Amino acid sequence: MSSLATDYLLIGAGAMGLAFADTLLTELRDATITIVDRHGKPGGHWNDAYPFVALHQPSAFYGVASLPLGAGHIDTHGINAGFHELASGPEVSGYFDTVMRRQLLPTGRVRYFPMSDYRGEGRIVSLISGQETHVSITRKTIDSTYLATSVPSTHTRKFSVSDAVRIMPPNALPNLWQSPDEMPRHFTVLGAGKTAMDTLIWLLGAGATPDMISWVAPRASWYFNRRAVQPGPEFFEASIGGQLGMMQALASASDARDLFLRLEACGFMLRIDPDVMPTMFHYAIASEPEIAILQRVADVIRMGRVLALESDRMVLEQGERATAPGTLFIDCTASAVERRPPVPVFQPGLIVPQMVRVPQPAFSAAMIAWVEANIEGEAAQNALTMAVPLPDGIEDYPRASLVNLFNQGLWSQNRALSKWIHDCRLDGFAKTISAVRPEETDRIAMLQQFRPTAMAAMANLQKLIG
Repeated sequence: MSSLATDYLLIGAGAMGLAFADTLLTELRDATITIVDRHGKPGGHWNDAYPFVALHQPSAFYGVASLPLGAGHIDTHGINAGFHELASGPEVSGYFDTVMRRQLLPTGRVRYFPMSDYRGEGRIVSLISGQETHVSITRKTIDSTYLATSVPSTHTRKFSVSDAVRIMPPNALPNLWQSPDEMPRHFTVLGAGKTAMDTLIWLLGAGATPDMISWVAPRASWYFNRRAVQPGPEFFEASIGGQLGMMQALASASDARDLFLRLEACGFMLRIDPDVMPTMFHYAIASEPEIAILQRVADVIRMGRVLALESDRMVLEQGERATAPGTLFIDCTASAVERRPPVPVFQPGLIVPQMVRVPQPAFSAAMIAWVEANIEGEAAQNALTMAVPLPDGIEDYPRASLVNLFNQGLWSQNRALSKWIHDCRLDGFAKTISAVRPEETDRIAMLQQFRPTAMAAMANLQKLIG
């Protein structure tokens, strides 16, 4: 059994793990990190994603702080036209491979164990050979896997499937051309989240007609309007104005339902069916053209979750639905980021990265690394990194918003941290705000409303969650 010593042991080479490692190496010039991951390549769940997946937030503030993702282009066509580019899944996977090979390993302070499992007590075990390496950790362990990601190709289904039923994850859809004689006559998409949305848009773009598609969506969802999350001064009114509209809604809403209706009215939130009040919110982001495409799917089945798929019918929580011969079911029911209870980020000998600003996992992990490097004492560190409880239903959103606002208020009082946020590539808006010129009086007037509105929002949110 071989052995080694390291300052930090990082479990997980996904987006949060690599963003943490990148910033920690920048801030602590003598620190060493050992990275352990079960995948054969860095990038976490991106290795398992379906081929047509793409980022839902701009590439401009995703990835690691030291290396831009994408070329900074504004898309000129398609459902993202007029907005900052969204990296495709292959682009993101290649990017994280580059981060490892050209940013982290060349420092000489990083060891990387792919296809390996950390078994605790300093034991790293190769999944291929079973060879064991013992690591002596002089500072801390970082568990970047706490917010586990579940994707269709690897998750365990929560419903039964008859042998006569044809079902696959979205990963397999682009390969249907290989068996043209077995092309499905009907497609039934299972799941109400962003994966299901991507799958429906892909099917329609690949030639399926709306009448060939059924969508089992147990819950309708709200979506952030992509227009309101664009960095850069050219998007000031849409993004900063959108943030102000959001806080005004937070400050005046009477309950969660009223809050989301106000957010929709100011253009910050979108929904697919104006006649259905969504009850789910997972921080998914969509554009108005995406919503318009999804509105073409008429057969939306809202009878609860699937319990069983049989040869001629679906058994749902609220009844049964016959299925046509030749139906292909597409399983998009994986939960993406699992909803786990927040825990202290900083614990004795352990760091558990979580989202401290939503919906930005990469920024959150990088900021936690900055705090580890620059703030002394667990109490002071945890004060700056309160984990935001991830919402499932709309009634959870006020609490998440309150923690989000509380964190940002504390960060603004720390001069060194505020400067780091301003300079960090993963922050989308600080530089947009600081670039406002004195003669831009309308924008200055908008910025002057933020502080009193934020204070009113925090007071009202406490009432809502009380």
